[in-house]
Amino acid sequence: MAPSAMSRGNHWTKALSDAQPVPYWLDDPGRPRPEPALTGAETCDLLVVGGGYSGLWTALLAKERDPRADVVLLEGREVGWAASGRNGGFCAASLTHGLPNGLARWPDEIHRLQELGTRNLDEIEKAVARYGLDCEFERTGEIDVATETYQAWELRDWYEEMRREGLAEDMEFLDADAVREQVDSPTFQAGLYDRRGVAMLNPAKLVWGLKRACVALGVRVYEHTPALTLKPYGTGMAVRTPYGRVRARQVALGTNIFPSLVKRVRSFTVPVYDYALMTEPLGREQLDAIGWKNRQGLGDSANQFHYFRLSADNRVLWGGYDAVYPYGGRVRAEYDDRPETYAKLAEHFFTCFPQLEGTRFTHAWGGAIDTCSRFSAFFGTAHQGKVAYAAGYTGLGVGATRFGADVMLDLLAGERTERTELEMVRRKPLPFPPEPFAWTGIALTKWSLARADAHGGRRNLWLRAMDRLGLGFDS
Repeated sequence: MAPSAMSRGNHWTKALSDAQPVPYWLDDPGRPRPEPALTGAETCDLLVVGGGYSGLWTALLAKERDPRADVVLLEGREVGWAASGRNGGFCAASLTHGLPNGLARWPDEIHRLQELGTRNLDEIEKAVARYGLDCEFERTGEIDVATETYQAWELRDWYEEMRREGLAEDMEFLDADAVREQVDSPTFQAGLYDRRGVAMLNPAKLVWGLKRACVALGVRVYEHTPALTLKPYGTGMAVRTPYGRVRARQVALGTNIFPSLVKRVRSFTVPVYDYALMTEPLGREQLDAIGWKNRQGLGDSANQFHYFRLSADNRVLWGGYDAVYPYGGRVRAEYDDRPETYAKLAEHFFTCFPQLEGTRFTHAWGGAIDTCSRFSAFFGTAHQGKVAYAAGYTGLGVGATRFGADVMLDLLAGERTERTELEMVRRKPLPFPPEPFAWTGIALTKWSLARADAHGGRRNLWLRAMDRLGLGFDS
């Protein structure tokens, strides 16, 4: 490395010298104590496995549907310790990992999917108020920003297509001056502003609030209680845990990236590790320098994209870009910390906001996302309809998991609803191949995406083939 490049690298990484390798959201003195582990035998109407958003929303909605229902929730460690406490806190209305993905895959259903997604976000906002979920919920919207000329043209073309399809309500195209009026970065060339479709929140506080609401409604929550096996038992199901067991009439699986208790589901997801930085709180002069007045979430338009937002105490969360798939699809704590990615993110942060020169990062962390080949959740049942599952949210589960919880409860009830009639719910994505083919295909896709970003967005033969098959790799 040339001396000038070396000095620039040191300059960027100095900002990381005090960063703690722990998720900012979970590093909170108000973090609640875990519930005791299950010891002995339990019986219930509904057993929910998983104490992230998926499981907690399922337990809460089950009690709302039927307050008399006897509901038990098992969490292998502590609620929210995994993806639900490590994400960026973008709570989107989209159920399809963004409108482009939804329109490409389910064009005949896209209006209904958009309506259901908006309704789902509205219901989350109502639940925040109804249960007093102190999760710093702000319905600020989000701006997709272009940092290259070709991206600006693509955003404008996409906005015009949405207008023709009748999907541009609450959307606004921003030219370079307009987007920099909202948030000032010398890299921004255009933006697409979704004014109502995304809320910002504190992800860990949402988890903790959902747990309190569930317990208040009578859900029995057991933490540090992994579910080891799932087997039929009489007319219901039985789950074994290290120190006990639960017999349940029905089971809902919200385990997402962790190996499903229904083995045939495991090939539909792979773990993708995503990483983020959090700055120290910005002062008034720093905030004025970047002009981030309306507190929207932001994301850039590259294939290897960044997402960024302000916290309640005016820190900047800066994440994304690297999406790391470990060979064999293993989920391990050692993958949660990746200094080479932190250095890269720090460089990109100061390129975007040179006005924030001298700002330091206090936290740097990573975590696994449950990715599927169509980038949005899939659903199903097992054991003659006594078990339901939802997985594959691919980074947009903060909002969509509540919808997925409703789907699982509909499936367990055997009901035909507007949700269960969706093609998105009825059909599954293509599974990932076994190793070494999964790793090879993902590595080739990542290389091709980076190459497209460096060559004006032009997609090579491999990406075009994946597009035709409806396959890809995203975080």
